[in-house]
Amino acid sequence: MSADAVNSSRGTSNVLDGCTALVTGATGGIGRAVSFVLASRGATVAVQSRRRDRALNLVNELNQISTSGSCGAFVADFSKPTDTQRLCEEVIAAIPQINLLVAVAGADVLTGEPAQWDFNRKLQELLAVDVTSTMQLCRGIGRHFCARGSGTILTIGWDQAETGMEGDSGELFAATKGAVMQFTKSLAKSLAPQVRVNCVAPGWIRTSWGEKASQQWQDRACRESLLERWGTPEDVAHTIAWLAGPDAVFVTGQVIAVNGGLRR
Repeated sequence: MSADAVNSSRGTSNVLDGCTALVTGATGGIGRAVSFVLASRGATVAVQSRRRDRALNLVNELNQISTSGSCGAFVADFSKPTDTQRLCEEVIAAIPQINLLVAVAGADVLTGEPAQWDFNRKLQELLAVDVTSTMQLCRGIGRHFCARGSGTILTIGWDQAETGMEGDSGELFAATKGAVMQFTKSLAKSLAPQVRVNCVAPGWIRTSWGEKASQQWQDRACRESLLERWGTPEDVAHTIAWLAGPDAVFVTGQVIAVNGGLRR
């Protein structure tokens, strides 16, 4: 997402002034869009990636579009449990004023080499990255928020987790993202009233897999949306920015679908 795209998109006012955020998975499609949209609305954004070079490049870009810019780059591999704990400690030590966590990081098992893995290996990767690390990080940062008296946590689910979808990918993502969605509802109860916790459940979003998907999937994505189009990472990012902002202060424990209306 470019500076021009940010400036021409919805909601460029500084409604998030005073917000200090950590976005995990920030160099991926949705995470990158979230980082730019939050910064464009006045938030100071720290980013996490598995690769230091990508994280630092993103920090440089964020610093160019906003006076608040970025407050740092963090590196962690969420497939390793020790990295999650280390990241949590590093973030709290480096930016104790943090008041927003957007846990976007998730395992990509649809593109590249992981697409060739068997079902069990994909499952283990998704459980480690999408479920276990999300739970550990949200609980750790959530305790810090409670101690400070306020904070907001946002997670990423999947709009078809509750209804299910056929095939290996449907089974994998329904199980793992469904776990994240139910964890979010429970965490909201655990951390209330000091901390708000919500989940955004994207539908067919044109990230790296969607850009290369076969015509069959292109047609299906448009057919299953009432708005008859793919969603964009920015569609998700704008919803996240709203949930993080002052207009959503009475919203917690919710799963918000961003899918153009799922047609069934």
